[in-house]
Amino acid sequence: MMTDSSFTMRIVLVVLICAILPAALAAVADEKEATGIAVALGFEQFPRESTCEGADLSPRIEIQGCNASSLAIILEDPDAPSGTFVHWIIWNIPPNNIIPYAIPREATLSDPLQCRQGYNDFGEIGYAGPCPPSGMPHRYFFRVFCLDRMLDLPAGASAEKLREAMQGHIVQQGQAMARFGR
Repeated sequence: MMTDSSFTMRIVLVVLICAILPAALAAVADEKEATGIAVALGFEQFPRESTCEGADLSPRIEIQGCNASSLAIILEDPDAPSGTFVHWIIWNIPPNNIIPYAIPREATLSDPLQCRQGYNDFGEIGYAGPCPPSGMPHRYFFRVFCLDRMLDLPAGASAEKLREAMQGHIVQQGQAMARFGR
């Protein structure tokens, strides 16, 4: 036979589950909505021309399945000795399936595509390719974010400021990884 206190506990438990479950399901749905694009580089090992041992030119990036108002890209090396090292931040790119090869190192661009770029961890504007110390190859992640709007973030911003500006505006994301070692 059920006592009043156990009945009350069961009612409280049911109420809590009913209150928490929708929020948990919404969080999972938001996470799924913020994924689903394909990012391709066309290589698994960085070509020499996209590293400090070559011309240090940004590679061509192919993006499929992005349905958004703008794109942002962050290139990071999580294997750097000092912690994650940012090699490139670029944003306010109009929706495009191709990010062309050799984006100029200027804070604001209109050609070959309209965009803004910020400072990498070398203290430079624009792309700075892999340049790890000798030893094990490092992994480099091209993280692509599809955003619901152009960001009100001035050119020359930091990766931290870009991440802050993107909060609440990421509708899809994807990544590609390539390696480089010396």
